[in-house]
Amino acid sequence: MLEAFDLTVLTIASLIIISIVMLRASSRIGVPTLLIFLTLGMIAGSDGLGIPFDDAVLAQKVGVIALAFILFSGGLESDWPTIRPVLLPGALLGTVGIVLTASLLGLFAIFVLNFPPVAGMLLGAVVSSTDAAAVFNVLRTKQIGLKGELKSLLEFESGSNDTMAVILTVGFIGLMQTPDHDIIDLIVTIFKQIILGAVVGLATGKGLQLLINALHLEYEGLYPVLLSSSILLIYAATNMIGGNPFLAVYLAGLVLGNTTFVHKRSQIRFLDGIAWLMQIVMFLTLGLLVYPTRLADYVLPGIAFSLFLMFVARPLAVFLTLPFCRLNIREKLLTSWVGLRGAAPIILATFPFAAGIKESDQIFNIVFFTVLTSLILQGSTLPLAVKLLKLEAPLIRKASYPFEYENKEASNTRLQEFIVPYNSAATGKRIFELKMPEDSLITLIYRGESHLVPTGRTILEPGDVILVLVNNDNAKAVAAALTMPPA
Repeated sequence: MLEAFDLTVLTIASLIIISIVMLRASSRIGVPTLLIFLTLGMIAGSDGLGIPFDDAVLAQKVGVIALAFILFSGGLESDWPTIRPVLLPGALLGTVGIVLTASLLGLFAIFVLNFPPVAGMLLGAVVSSTDAAAVFNVLRTKQIGLKGELKSLLEFESGSNDTMAVILTVGFIGLMQTPDHDIIDLIVTIFKQIILGAVVGLATGKGLQLLINALHLEYEGLYPVLLSSSILLIYAATNMIGGNPFLAVYLAGLVLGNTTFVHKRSQIRFLDGIAWLMQIVMFLTLGLLVYPTRLADYVLPGIAFSLFLMFVARPLAVFLTLPFCRLNIREKLLTSWVGLRGAAPIILATFPFAAGIKESDQIFNIVFFTVLTSLILQGSTLPLAVKLLKLEAPLIRKASYPFEYENKEASNTRLQEFIVPYNSAATGKRIFELKMPEDSLITLIYRGESHLVPTGRTILEPGDVILVLVNNDNAKAVAAALTMPPA
Protein backbone atom coordinates (compact mmCIF):
# COMPACT_ATOMS: atom_id res chain seq x y z
CA MET A 1 0.00 0.00 0.00
CA LEU A 2 2.90 2.32 0.78
CA GLU A 3 4.38 1.65 -2.66
CA ALA A 4 1.07 2.55 -4.31
CA PHE A 5 0.96 5.83 -2.36
CA ASP A 6 4.56 6.62 -3.30
CA LEU A 7 3.78 5.90 -6.95
CA THR A 8 0.77 8.24 -6.83
CA VAL A 9 2.83 11.04 -5.27
CA LEU A 10 5.63 10.44 -7.81
CA THR A 11 3.16 10.59 -10.70
CA ILE A 12 1.45 13.80 -9.51
CA ALA A 13 4.76 15.55 -8.82
CA SER A 14 6.19 14.47 -12.17
CA LEU A 15 3.16 15.75 -14.08
CA ILE A 16 3.33 19.12 -12.31
CA ILE A 17 7.07 19.49 -12.98
CA ILE A 18 6.63 18.49 -16.63
CA SER A 19 3.80 21.02 -16.94
CA ILE A 20 6.02 23.81 -15.62
CA VAL A 21 8.88 22.82 -17.93
CA MET A 22 6.44 22.77 -20.87
CA LEU A 23 5.56 26.40 -20.20
CA ARG A 24 8.68 27.26 -22.18
CA ALA A 25 7.27 25.41 -25.18
CA SER A 26 3.99 27.28 -24.74
CA SER A 27 5.87 30.59 -24.86
CA ARG A 28 7.70 29.60 -28.04
CA ILE A 29 4.67 28.45 -30.05
CA GLY A 30 2.27 31.05 -28.63
CA VAL A 31 -0.53 28.80 -27.35
CA PRO A 32 -2.32 29.17 -24.01
CA THR A 33 -0.65 27.31 -21.17
CA LEU A 34 -3.86 25.55 -20.19
CA LEU A 35 -3.83 23.75 -23.56
CA ILE A 36 -0.44 22.29 -22.58
CA PHE A 37 -1.78 21.18 -19.19
CA LEU A 38 -4.93 19.64 -20.67
CA THR A 39 -2.94 17.80 -23.31
CA LEU A 40 -0.56 16.36 -20.70
CA GLY A 41 -3.55 15.19 -18.66
CA MET A 42 -5.07 13.50 -21.71
CA ILE A 43 -1.74 11.84 -22.59
CA ALA A 44 -1.39 10.52 -19.04
CA GLY A 45 -5.00 9.32 -18.85
CA SER A 46 -6.67 6.00 -19.55
CA ASP A 47 -6.32 6.29 -23.33
CA GLY A 48 -2.67 7.32 -23.05
CA LEU A 49 -0.19 6.16 -20.43
CA GLY A 50 -2.99 4.38 -18.60
CA ILE A 51 -3.55 6.36 -15.40
CA PRO A 52 -7.14 5.39 -14.51
CA PHE A 53 -9.38 8.30 -13.51
CA ASP A 54 -13.12 8.63 -14.07
CA ASP A 55 -14.34 10.31 -10.88
CA ALA A 56 -16.27 13.35 -12.18
CA VAL A 57 -17.40 14.31 -8.67
CA LEU A 58 -13.80 14.50 -7.43
CA ALA A 59 -12.80 16.44 -10.55
CA GLN A 60 -15.64 18.89 -9.85
CA LYS A 61 -14.49 19.42 -6.25
CA VAL A 62 -10.89 19.95 -7.32
CA GLY A 63 -12.05 22.33 -10.03
CA VAL A 64 -14.28 24.58 -7.91
CA ILE A 65 -11.69 24.95 -5.13
CA ALA A 66 -8.98 25.69 -7.69
CA LEU A 67 -11.22 28.22 -9.42
CA ALA A 68 -11.91 29.94 -6.08
CA PHE A 69 -8.16 30.46 -5.51
CA ILE A 70 -7.61 31.59 -9.11
CA LEU A 71 -10.43 34.15 -8.94
CA PHE A 72 -9.29 35.48 -5.56
CA SER A 73 -5.74 35.86 -6.85
CA GLY A 74 -7.03 37.60 -9.96
CA GLY A 75 -9.04 40.05 -7.88
CA LEU A 76 -6.10 40.61 -5.53
CA GLU A 77 -3.88 41.75 -8.42
CA SER A 78 -6.56 43.90 -10.12
CA ASP A 79 -6.10 47.65 -9.93
CA TRP A 80 -9.38 49.41 -9.12
CA PRO A 81 -8.47 52.69 -10.92
CA THR A 82 -8.07 50.73 -14.18
CA ILE A 83 -11.26 48.72 -13.62
CA ARG A 84 -13.50 51.66 -12.67
CA PRO A 85 -13.73 53.12 -16.24
CA VAL A 86 -14.80 49.72 -17.62
CA LEU A 87 -17.02 48.69 -14.72
CA LEU A 88 -20.32 49.10 -16.57
CA PRO A 89 -19.41 47.41 -19.88
CA GLY A 90 -17.52 44.68 -18.02
CA ALA A 91 -20.48 44.00 -15.71
CA LEU A 92 -22.85 43.95 -18.69
CA LEU A 93 -20.66 41.47 -20.56
CA GLY A 94 -20.40 39.33 -17.42
CA THR A 95 -24.18 39.19 -16.91
CA VAL A 96 -26.34 40.16 -19.90
CA GLY A 97 -23.65 38.99 -22.31
CA ILE A 98 -23.46 35.59 -20.63
CA VAL A 99 -27.25 35.19 -20.69
CA LEU A 100 -27.36 36.06 -24.41
CA THR A 101 -24.47 33.72 -25.23
CA ALA A 102 -26.02 30.87 -23.24
CA SER A 103 -29.42 31.44 -24.88
CA LEU A 104 -28.04 31.47 -28.43
CA LEU A 105 -25.92 28.37 -27.81
CA GLY A 106 -28.86 26.65 -26.14
CA LEU A 107 -31.10 27.30 -29.14
CA PHE A 108 -28.39 25.92 -31.44
CA ALA A 109 -28.09 22.79 -29.30
CA ILE A 110 -31.87 22.31 -29.35
CA PHE A 111 -32.60 22.91 -33.05
CA VAL A 112 -29.34 21.74 -34.66
CA LEU A 113 -27.89 19.14 -32.28
CA ASN A 114 -31.34 17.79 -31.26
CA PHE A 115 -30.88 18.27 -27.51
CA PRO A 116 -33.98 18.24 -25.29
CA PRO A 117 -34.95 21.90 -24.50
CA VAL A 118 -33.67 22.18 -20.93
CA ALA A 119 -30.59 20.03 -21.65
CA GLY A 120 -29.78 22.25 -24.63
CA MET A 121 -30.00 25.38 -22.49
CA LEU A 122 -27.82 23.65 -19.90
CA LEU A 123 -25.16 23.03 -22.56
CA GLY A 124 -25.32 26.70 -23.54
CA ALA A 125 -24.94 27.81 -19.92
CA VAL A 126 -21.97 25.51 -19.30
CA VAL A 127 -19.91 26.91 -22.18
CA SER A 128 -21.00 30.56 -21.91
CA SER A 129 -18.08 32.07 -19.94
CA THR A 130 -14.71 33.20 -21.30
CA ASP A 131 -11.13 32.77 -20.08
CA ALA A 132 -9.15 35.95 -20.65
CA ALA A 133 -6.19 34.55 -18.70
CA ALA A 134 -5.52 32.29 -21.70
CA VAL A 135 -5.79 35.31 -23.99
CA PHE A 136 -3.17 37.34 -22.20
CA ASN A 137 -0.82 34.39 -22.02
CA VAL A 138 -0.82 34.38 -25.83
CA LEU A 139 -0.47 38.15 -26.07
CA ARG A 140 2.44 38.20 -23.60
CA THR A 141 4.35 35.44 -25.39
CA LYS A 142 4.06 37.39 -28.64
CA GLN A 143 4.93 40.68 -26.89
CA ILE A 144 1.66 42.35 -27.90
CA GLY A 145 -0.27 44.84 -25.78
CA LEU A 146 -3.74 46.29 -26.30
CA LYS A 147 -4.75 49.89 -26.86
CA GLY A 148 -7.05 51.84 -24.60
CA GLU A 149 -9.05 50.08 -21.91
CA LEU A 150 -9.41 46.73 -23.67
CA LYS A 151 -7.06 44.86 -21.35
CA SER A 152 -8.87 46.08 -18.23
CA LEU A 153 -12.26 45.29 -19.76
CA LEU A 154 -11.32 41.73 -20.68
CA GLU A 155 -9.65 41.04 -17.34
CA PHE A 156 -12.68 42.30 -15.42
CA GLU A 157 -15.07 40.33 -17.62
CA SER A 158 -13.07 37.12 -17.15
CA GLY A 159 -13.08 37.58 -13.37
CA SER A 160 -16.81 38.26 -13.12
CA ASN A 161 -18.53 36.26 -15.85
CA ASP A 162 -17.97 32.84 -14.28
CA THR A 163 -20.54 33.87 -11.68
CA MET A 164 -23.46 34.06 -14.10
CA ALA A 165 -22.37 30.89 -15.92
CA VAL A 166 -22.35 28.95 -12.62
CA ILE A 167 -25.76 30.33 -11.63
CA LEU A 168 -27.32 29.40 -14.98
CA THR A 169 -25.73 25.93 -14.95
CA VAL A 170 -26.94 25.12 -11.44
CA GLY A 171 -30.33 26.63 -12.25
CA PHE A 172 -30.92 24.50 -15.35
CA ILE A 173 -29.73 21.39 -13.52
CA GLY A 174 -32.31 22.22 -10.85
CA LEU A 175 -35.01 22.55 -13.53
CA MET A 176 -34.10 19.09 -14.89
CA GLN A 177 -34.09 17.50 -11.44
CA THR A 178 -37.23 19.29 -10.20
CA PRO A 179 -39.62 19.74 -13.14
CA ASP A 180 -42.17 21.66 -11.04
CA HIS A 181 -39.74 24.61 -10.82
CA ASP A 182 -40.08 27.24 -13.56
CA ILE A 183 -38.13 30.11 -15.06
CA ILE A 184 -39.36 32.47 -12.33
CA ASP A 185 -37.59 30.32 -9.73
CA LEU A 186 -34.41 30.56 -11.82
CA ILE A 187 -34.61 34.38 -12.02
CA VAL A 188 -35.17 34.63 -8.25
CA THR A 189 -32.17 32.35 -7.69
CA ILE A 190 -30.00 34.50 -9.97
CA PHE A 191 -30.76 37.71 -8.07
CA LYS A 192 -30.38 36.01 -4.69
CA GLN A 193 -26.98 34.54 -5.57
CA ILE A 194 -25.63 37.78 -7.04
CA ILE A 195 -26.80 39.97 -4.14
CA LEU A 196 -25.60 37.62 -1.39
CA GLY A 197 -22.32 36.91 -3.18
CA ALA A 198 -21.63 40.63 -3.67
CA VAL A 199 -22.46 41.53 -0.06
CA VAL A 200 -20.33 38.74 1.40
CA GLY A 201 -17.43 39.46 -0.95
CA LEU A 202 -17.32 43.20 -0.25
CA ALA A 203 -17.73 42.73 3.51
CA THR A 204 -15.17 39.95 3.87
CA GLY A 205 -12.63 41.76 1.71
CA LYS A 206 -12.66 44.74 4.06
CA GLY A 207 -12.87 42.47 7.10
CA LEU A 208 -9.78 40.57 5.95
CA GLN A 209 -7.79 43.78 5.72
CA LEU A 210 -8.76 44.78 9.27
CA LEU A 211 -8.01 41.30 10.62
CA ILE A 212 -4.59 40.98 8.93
CA ASN A 213 -3.48 44.44 10.08
CA ALA A 214 -4.74 43.94 13.65
CA LEU A 215 -3.20 40.52 14.39
CA HIS A 216 0.51 41.45 14.52
CA LEU A 217 1.53 37.80 14.10
CA GLU A 218 5.00 36.86 15.30
CA TYR A 219 5.69 34.60 12.32
CA GLU A 220 5.41 36.14 8.84
CA GLY A 221 4.75 32.73 7.29
CA LEU A 222 1.37 32.54 9.03
CA TYR A 223 -0.10 35.43 7.04
CA PRO A 224 -0.37 33.45 3.75
CA VAL A 225 -1.88 30.56 5.75
CA LEU A 226 -4.48 32.94 7.17
CA LEU A 227 -5.26 34.32 3.71
CA SER A 228 -5.55 30.87 2.10
CA SER A 229 -7.87 29.63 4.87
CA SER A 230 -9.98 32.76 4.49
CA ILE A 231 -10.54 32.03 0.79
CA LEU A 232 -11.93 28.60 1.65
CA LEU A 233 -14.06 30.09 4.44
CA ILE A 234 -15.52 32.76 2.13
CA TYR A 235 -16.29 30.16 -0.53
CA ALA A 236 -17.94 27.68 1.83
CA ALA A 237 -19.87 30.25 3.90
CA THR A 238 -21.26 32.01 0.81
CA ASN A 239 -22.31 28.72 -0.72
CA MET A 240 -24.05 27.62 2.48
CA ILE A 241 -26.23 30.77 2.68
CA GLY A 242 -27.24 30.55 -0.99
CA GLY A 243 -24.94 33.20 -2.45
CA ASN A 244 -22.57 32.78 -5.36
CA PRO A 245 -19.19 31.78 -3.89
CA PHE A 246 -17.17 32.64 -7.00
CA LEU A 247 -18.43 36.22 -7.06
CA ALA A 248 -17.75 36.49 -3.33
CA VAL A 249 -14.12 35.33 -3.52
CA TYR A 250 -13.39 37.52 -6.56
CA LEU A 251 -14.83 40.65 -4.92
CA ALA A 252 -13.08 39.86 -1.63
CA GLY A 253 -9.77 39.67 -3.48
CA LEU A 254 -10.54 42.87 -5.40
CA VAL A 255 -11.38 44.81 -2.23
CA LEU A 256 -8.37 43.47 -0.30
CA GLY A 257 -5.97 44.02 -3.18
CA ASN A 258 -6.83 47.71 -3.38
CA THR A 259 -6.12 48.36 0.30
CA THR A 260 -2.92 48.39 2.36
CA PHE A 261 -2.23 45.36 4.53
CA VAL A 262 0.70 43.70 6.26
CA HIS A 263 3.24 41.95 3.97
CA LYS A 264 1.10 42.74 0.93
CA ARG A 265 3.69 42.12 -1.78
CA SER A 266 4.87 38.79 -0.32
CA GLN A 267 1.30 37.58 0.16
CA ILE A 268 0.37 38.52 -3.41
CA ARG A 269 3.41 36.57 -4.67
CA PHE A 270 2.41 33.58 -2.54
CA LEU A 271 -1.18 33.63 -3.83
CA ASP A 272 0.09 33.97 -7.40
CA GLY A 273 2.12 30.78 -6.93
CA ILE A 274 -0.86 29.00 -5.40
CA ALA A 275 -3.04 30.13 -8.32
CA TRP A 276 -0.54 28.67 -10.79
CA LEU A 277 -0.44 25.40 -8.85
CA MET A 278 -4.23 25.30 -8.81
CA GLN A 279 -4.39 25.89 -12.57
CA ILE A 280 -1.94 23.07 -13.25
CA VAL A 281 -3.66 20.60 -10.91
CA MET A 282 -7.10 21.54 -12.20
CA PHE A 283 -6.25 21.21 -15.89
CA LEU A 284 -4.31 17.98 -15.39
CA THR A 285 -7.26 16.53 -13.46
CA LEU A 286 -9.75 17.55 -16.13
CA GLY A 287 -7.44 16.20 -18.83
CA LEU A 288 -7.25 12.86 -17.03
CA LEU A 289 -11.05 12.75 -17.00
CA VAL A 290 -11.21 12.86 -20.79
CA TYR A 291 -11.11 9.78 -23.03
CA PRO A 292 -9.72 11.10 -26.37
CA THR A 293 -10.98 8.05 -28.25
CA ARG A 294 -14.55 9.02 -27.34
CA LEU A 295 -14.14 12.51 -28.76
CA ALA A 296 -14.18 11.10 -32.30
CA ASP A 297 -17.98 10.75 -32.11
CA TYR A 298 -18.30 14.47 -31.38
CA VAL A 299 -16.08 15.91 -34.12
CA LEU A 300 -18.86 17.14 -36.40
CA PRO A 301 -21.26 18.43 -33.73
CA GLY A 302 -18.29 19.85 -31.82
CA ILE A 303 -16.97 21.75 -34.84
CA ALA A 304 -20.45 23.08 -35.68
CA PHE A 305 -21.04 24.15 -32.07
CA SER A 306 -17.59 25.78 -31.82
CA LEU A 307 -17.95 27.72 -35.07
CA PHE A 308 -21.40 28.94 -34.05
CA LEU A 309 -19.98 30.10 -30.73
CA MET A 310 -17.00 31.91 -32.27
CA PHE A 311 -18.68 33.51 -35.30
CA VAL A 312 -22.30 34.01 -34.18
CA ALA A 313 -23.08 33.67 -30.46
CA ARG A 314 -20.13 35.56 -28.96
CA PRO A 315 -20.13 38.45 -31.51
CA LEU A 316 -23.91 38.89 -31.24
CA ALA A 317 -23.69 38.89 -27.44
CA VAL A 318 -20.94 41.53 -27.49
CA PHE A 319 -22.62 43.86 -30.00
CA LEU A 320 -26.10 43.52 -28.45
CA THR A 321 -24.76 44.03 -24.91
CA LEU A 322 -22.55 47.05 -25.68
CA PRO A 323 -24.43 49.14 -28.28
CA PHE A 324 -23.78 52.50 -26.65
CA CYS A 325 -20.41 52.00 -24.93
CA ARG A 326 -17.24 53.87 -25.91
CA LEU A 327 -15.75 50.89 -27.74
CA ASN A 328 -15.49 51.31 -31.50
CA ILE A 329 -16.31 48.56 -34.00
CA ARG A 330 -12.72 47.29 -34.18
CA GLU A 331 -12.54 47.01 -30.39
CA LYS A 332 -15.87 45.17 -30.28
CA LEU A 333 -14.67 42.78 -32.98
CA LEU A 334 -11.54 41.99 -30.99
CA THR A 335 -13.59 41.58 -27.81
CA SER A 336 -15.72 39.08 -29.73
CA TRP A 337 -12.70 37.14 -30.96
CA VAL A 338 -11.08 37.21 -27.53
CA GLY A 339 -13.85 35.00 -26.13
CA LEU A 340 -11.64 31.97 -25.57
CA ARG A 341 -13.14 29.13 -23.58
CA GLY A 342 -11.00 27.64 -20.83
CA ALA A 343 -11.18 26.23 -17.33
CA ALA A 344 -14.64 27.28 -16.21
CA PRO A 345 -16.65 25.53 -18.98
CA ILE A 346 -14.83 22.24 -18.40
CA ILE A 347 -15.37 22.49 -14.65
CA LEU A 348 -19.05 23.31 -15.17
CA ALA A 349 -19.31 20.35 -17.55
CA THR A 350 -18.63 18.09 -14.56
CA PHE A 351 -21.72 19.43 -12.75
CA PRO A 352 -24.21 17.40 -14.86
CA PHE A 353 -22.11 14.28 -14.14
CA ALA A 354 -22.30 14.93 -10.40
CA ALA A 355 -26.05 15.54 -10.64
CA GLY A 356 -26.68 12.37 -12.64
CA ILE A 357 -28.06 14.18 -15.71
CA LYS A 358 -28.81 11.80 -18.59
CA GLU A 359 -27.04 13.91 -21.22
CA SER A 360 -23.97 14.56 -19.04
CA ASP A 361 -21.54 12.51 -21.12
CA GLN A 362 -22.65 14.20 -24.34
CA ILE A 363 -22.42 17.65 -22.74
CA PHE A 364 -18.94 17.04 -21.33
CA ASN A 365 -17.44 15.82 -24.58
CA ILE A 366 -18.93 18.64 -26.68
CA VAL A 367 -17.73 21.21 -24.15
CA PHE A 368 -14.24 19.73 -24.03
CA PHE A 369 -14.05 19.62 -27.81
CA THR A 370 -15.27 23.23 -27.97
CA VAL A 371 -12.63 24.41 -25.50
CA LEU A 372 -9.85 22.68 -27.44
CA THR A 373 -11.09 24.15 -30.73
CA SER A 374 -11.36 27.61 -29.26
CA LEU A 375 -7.85 27.52 -27.79
CA ILE A 376 -6.27 26.18 -30.97
CA LEU A 377 -8.09 28.42 -33.46
CA GLN A 378 -8.64 31.64 -31.54
CA GLY A 379 -5.56 31.32 -29.35
CA SER A 380 -3.19 30.91 -32.28
CA THR A 381 -4.70 33.78 -34.31
CA LEU A 382 -5.11 36.39 -31.55
CA PRO A 383 -1.82 38.22 -32.25
CA LEU A 384 -2.77 38.39 -35.94
CA ALA A 385 -6.26 39.67 -35.07
CA VAL A 386 -4.78 42.42 -32.87
CA LYS A 387 -2.50 43.54 -35.70
CA LEU A 388 -5.19 43.39 -38.41
CA LEU A 389 -7.55 45.47 -36.28
CA LYS A 390 -4.70 47.90 -35.50
CA LEU A 391 -5.20 47.64 -31.74
CA GLU A 392 -1.69 46.69 -30.67
CA ALA A 393 0.23 48.80 -28.18
CA PRO A 394 3.55 48.42 -26.32
CA LEU A 395 3.26 45.69 -23.71
CA ILE A 396 3.60 47.16 -20.22
CA ARG A 397 5.49 44.79 -17.94
CA LYS A 398 5.25 44.85 -14.20
CA ALA A 399 8.49 45.85 -12.58
CA SER A 400 10.14 43.43 -10.15
CA TYR A 401 12.25 44.62 -7.27
CA PRO A 402 15.09 42.99 -5.29
CA PHE A 403 13.56 44.14 -1.99
CA GLU A 404 10.22 44.71 -0.31
CA TYR A 405 9.01 47.89 1.34
CA GLU A 406 5.92 47.60 3.47
CA ASN A 407 3.59 50.58 3.14
CA LYS A 408 1.68 51.11 6.39
CA GLU A 409 -1.52 53.08 6.78
CA ALA A 410 -0.28 54.70 9.99
CA SER A 411 2.78 56.11 8.21
CA ASN A 412 2.73 59.22 6.03
CA THR A 413 5.69 57.90 3.99
CA ARG A 414 5.22 55.31 1.28
CA LEU A 415 7.14 53.82 -1.63
CA GLN A 416 5.43 54.75 -4.89
CA GLU A 417 6.10 53.71 -8.46
CA PHE A 418 6.32 56.22 -11.30
CA ILE A 419 6.95 55.62 -15.01
CA VAL A 420 8.84 58.20 -17.06
CA PRO A 421 6.77 58.78 -20.23
CA TYR A 422 8.41 58.96 -23.65
CA ASN A 423 7.40 62.61 -24.02
CA SER A 424 8.41 63.70 -20.52
CA ALA A 425 10.62 66.71 -19.92
CA ALA A 426 12.56 64.55 -17.43
CA THR A 427 14.01 62.28 -20.12
CA GLY A 428 17.66 62.96 -20.80
CA LYS A 429 18.10 64.92 -17.58
CA ARG A 430 20.24 64.06 -14.61
CA ILE A 431 18.41 63.47 -11.35
CA PHE A 432 19.94 66.54 -9.68
CA GLU A 433 18.45 68.67 -12.50
CA LEU A 434 14.89 67.68 -11.63
CA LYS A 435 12.78 69.94 -9.48
CA MET A 436 12.06 67.18 -6.95
CA PRO A 437 10.71 68.01 -3.46
CA GLU A 438 13.45 67.94 -0.83
CA ASP A 439 11.54 65.43 1.32
CA SER A 440 11.42 62.79 -1.44
CA LEU A 441 14.00 60.18 -2.38
CA ILE A 442 14.52 58.15 -5.56
CA THR A 443 15.56 54.72 -4.26
CA LEU A 444 15.68 52.51 -7.36
CA ILE A 445 15.35 52.67 -11.13
CA TYR A 446 14.03 49.63 -13.03
CA ARG A 447 15.28 49.84 -16.65
CA GLY A 448 14.62 46.93 -19.00
CA GLU A 449 15.70 43.89 -17.00
CA SER A 450 18.18 45.80 -14.83
CA HIS A 451 17.98 47.53 -11.46
CA LEU A 452 19.96 50.75 -11.07
CA VAL A 453 20.88 52.38 -7.78
CA PRO A 454 20.63 56.06 -8.72
CA THR A 455 22.95 58.93 -7.95
CA GLY A 456 22.43 62.59 -8.60
CA ARG A 457 24.21 62.23 -11.97
CA THR A 458 22.05 59.32 -13.24
CA ILE A 459 20.39 60.24 -16.56
CA LEU A 460 16.71 59.27 -16.88
CA GLU A 461 15.51 57.44 -19.97
CA PRO A 462 12.00 57.03 -21.43
CA GLY A 463 10.17 54.07 -19.91
CA ASP A 464 12.19 54.03 -16.69
CA VAL A 465 10.22 52.71 -13.73
CA ILE A 466 11.24 54.73 -10.69
CA LEU A 467 10.61 53.91 -7.05
CA VAL A 468 10.35 57.04 -4.94
CA LEU A 469 9.83 57.51 -1.21
CA VAL A 470 7.05 60.10 -1.03
CA ASN A 471 4.45 61.36 1.41
CA ASN A 472 0.91 62.63 1.06
CA ASP A 473 2.15 66.21 0.69
CA ASN A 474 4.74 65.79 -2.06
CA ALA A 475 3.45 62.89 -4.19
CA LYS A 476 1.83 65.21 -6.77
CA ALA A 477 4.96 67.34 -7.04
CA VAL A 478 7.08 64.21 -7.64
CA ALA A 479 4.66 63.01 -10.33
CA ALA A 480 4.79 66.43 -12.00
CA ALA A 481 8.60 66.49 -12.00
CA LEU A 482 8.85 63.04 -13.62
CA THR A 483 5.94 63.11 -16.07
CA MET A 484 5.62 66.77 -17.09
CA PRO A 485 5.66 67.19 -20.90
CA PRO A 486 8.39 69.35 -22.43
CA ALA A 487 7.71 73.08 -22.63
